Amino acid sequence: MKVHISTYGCSASQASAEIMKASVRDSGHELVSEKDADVVVINTCTVKYTTEQKILHKIREFGEKGTTVIVSGCMPEVQLDVIMHQNPNAHILGVNSISRLGQMLNSLDSSQSSLKVFLEDPEGFQVVPRIRFNSNIHICQLSQGCNYSCAYCIVTIARGSLRSFEPEEIVEDISRAVNEGCREIWLTSQDNGQYGTDKEILLPQLLDMICRIPGKFKIRVGMMNPFSVTPILDDLLDAFESEKIYKLLHLPIQSASDDVLHSMNRYHSISEANNIIDNFRSRFPDMTLFTDIIVGYPGETDKDFKKTVEWVKEYKPEKVNISRFTPRPHTKAWDLRKIDSRIVVKRSNELHDVCETVKLDSRDGMIGRELDVFLSKPAKQKGMMARTDSYKPVVIPECEVQPGITCRVQIYDTTPGYFLGRIVSQG
Repeated sequence: MKVHISTYGCSASQASAEIMKASVRDSGHELVSEKDADVVVINTCTVKYTTEQKILHKIREFGEKGTTVIVSGCMPEVQLDVIMHQNPNAHILGVNSISRLGQMLNSLDSSQSSLKVFLEDPEGFQVVPRIRFNSNIHICQLSQGCNYSCAYCIVTIARGSLRSFEPEEIVEDISRAVNEGCREIWLTSQDNGQYGTDKEILLPQLLDMICRIPGKFKIRVGMMNPFSVTPILDDLLDAFESEKIYKLLHLPIQSASDDVLHSMNRYHSISEANNIIDNFRSRFPDMTLFTDIIVGYPGETDKDFKKTVEWVKEYKPEKVNISRFTPRPHTKAWDLRKIDSRIVVKRSNELHDVCETVKLDSRDGMIGRELDVFLSKPAKQKGMMARTDSYKPVVIPECEVQPGITCRVQIYDTTPGYFLGRIVSQG
């Protein structure tokens, strides 16, 4: 069969797609473009309403064309009835069932009805073949699920309670990737900070184990919630001392108003989030900060929103993922009274402008600096994409050096998305 895999959502979803692509290949089928496919696998995300609607349109459209559709990812776990309404012939792979794709493809010819595979526990996420979106980057999922229930979040409902993967399997998975030539390791999950709270080894200890893997590679630690970082903060700071770990902190605050955070059921105050950031910056002054903010959450007042704006001006995150609140089914926030959409749009635009100003101010201060960078992957246009120790992106247009090498560069210009550098020395 000719198969195409279309993926939406987070890096964990991207990792699942890499595993499913290898499963297609290894079960004797052919990976092709969307237009040439007999079977389209739609690996879904249901975090945002706009993404959900785009996915549902594709599910219906392919069904009407007579193309066989397999739906995987988060949506089947929480919106199966909506999927089947759009396409009654769709086949379903639950979020834990990606390892069964090859079996499902082999069963399609003999099946007269929709196939549905849901596994209670995740299977086939570690130490398995992959076809990576970038041959130099390995995405390692640390766990499945989350033990918290933020009022707006549908992912916890879709992926269930926390199940941390065995640390020995994670180390083996990453060791294999490094031996295969990967030089950048992305650690992902719904909340990396929760890793191991259902086991005996927590995230800082896991990071120490990963950093002891032989070879030259860099580690990007993905999103961690403030409430999961606070109990492990001191040990986490010590673990981040390793030269193999990018000094990048992705810490979603969602709002700088404690009233809104309480309504969101976020389990942390803004002062607790600030304490984490302050400690990281004290230890790693050149650290990069990413955060996520929801604008227009039900009950958010002008005063609440102003606190968030002032927080951005004070803490100056390098990247802010801004989401306009949209209610998700089955969540606690589903029935809350919504704010006028015009107000939400206005606030979103205002926050976006503030974030852009903060980002440009911080970028101008980089011009002329000399920094060590790790060559990550070929740039989209020309040359090589590199990362500073704090994960700041630097494109080196004139570069013949291969990924996995550390160079000294001088920053000579900046763009909205990255810095421009020239190599001063290699080493």
